[in-house]
Amino acid sequence: MRQSVATQARRTVFAAGTMVIAAALLLPVGAHAQAQNGLSNLFGGIFSGPNAAPPQAPPGPGGGQTGALPWSGEDGASGHPLMTAAAIREAASNFNNCVAGMWPDAARRGVTQENFQRFTAGLSPDLRIMDLMDSQPEFTKSIWDYLDILVNDNRLAKGREVLAKYKAQFDATEKATGVDRYIIAAIWGIESNYSTQMGDRSVLQSTATLACIGRRQAYFKDEFLSALEILNRGDLRPEQMRGSWAGAFGPTQFMPTAFKRFAVDGDGDGRRDVVDNPTDLIASTANNLKKDGWQAGQTWGFEVVVPQGFNYMLADRAKAMTIAQWEKQGLKRATGQPFPHPAEKAYLLAPAGAQGPGFLMLQNYRVIMKYNPAEAYALAIGHFADRLRGGQPFVQPWPRQERELSRSERLELQQLLAQRGFYKGTPDGQFGGQTREALRNFQASIGVPADGFASSDVLDRLRGR
Repeated sequence: MRQSVATQARRTVFAAGTMVIAAALLLPVGAHAQAQNGLSNLFGGIFSGPNAAPPQAPPGPGGGQTGALPWSGEDGASGHPLMTAAAIREAASNFNNCVAGMWPDAARRGVTQENFQRFTAGLSPDLRIMDLMDSQPEFTKSIWDYLDILVNDNRLAKGREVLAKYKAQFDATEKATGVDRYIIAAIWGIESNYSTQMGDRSVLQSTATLACIGRRQAYFKDEFLSALEILNRGDLRPEQMRGSWAGAFGPTQFMPTAFKRFAVDGDGDGRRDVVDNPTDLIASTANNLKKDGWQAGQTWGFEVVVPQGFNYMLADRAKAMTIAQWEKQGLKRATGQPFPHPAEKAYLLAPAGAQGPGFLMLQNYRVIMKYNPAEAYALAIGHFADRLRGGQPFVQPWPRQERELSRSERLELQQLLAQRGFYKGTPDGQFGGQTREALRNFQASIGVPADGFASSDVLDRLRGR
């Protein structure tokens, strides 16, 4: 999912260490743009927010939607001046001129005038996207609920079928790139439930809408023009380019710009078809990971037992140490096995704080996060891949007795942290690194594990109860 809006659906589906899935939805979106990817298409209730698109009606003329939910007509929750209802209406009234005005840029990219006119004919803005881009979920799911849903027996069974069916393609790709077949199969399964949940919005319509209306026009102009390039080259047909509200398409949810960078012609037929050609799909997804730094023959990380009294201020992506150094801190593999490479560098992730399992994350985990910069997503991919290769469920229990804070409670928590001098940002109910750091400092000040986990107990302590 490369740094920009589209990972608003991808990179923004979860707030890493705090387990507020979907909290990152308003962060800058990335290039793979798995923005509103298959995850949200399949689990809209979980990944609600800027990325949660409702089921789409069949396309109407010009790639538009018929029968889809209408735009609310309200100002966006972000408060951005381009997301006010008046600004949206004004931009929508100029939509045709905006699209036509992109012809010189398309021409510079090699798009013919005939194809430009053909592919843009009949385009109309899908204003419902404005609601999806700027909505803010009141309730979210915990990381353990998220993992329960995505890593389940049915999906694992389907994944094993896919691995067997396309064994020759996985063999060839693994040999050529060194990228683990199980990681590719896991991405395919989690992004689109193995091609069954890919979204049904026109990529051209969605990216054209966002290129002309709203708060990310520059980013989506590049996506729209890249989509035209793909069609002009003949890699895909317009009807194949259907997906999320932010333009992610195909079984592993490529954004148009990511397609340009990473898609390859795996079978030599002259087209890079990541939608309906399994050979191209597998090879392209592997190429993406390889170019992002995948280390062949290495795993993504290890579940670890964190000892009592551990200093959770060390649980930070910026505080990597060798595994041997982590062992000196008292960390051990949850399975009881030795670490295979003690000299490898890793960082500690404690997504449920001191109450849940810990994980030492290696280079390949960081690569998965480049595909979608959300720690919960990357953890699901790594775990799903391990299960596909025959591994067992996580050993340690999650704190299932904990409930997720509502958005209003998250906002209150930030406000209370600010009142006590711990939080310097603007309270918005969205948890990121600054909130976690403030929360850790507060926890340290009252003598409890500084794990940055936003529990109802911590909120009560901030309230003075």
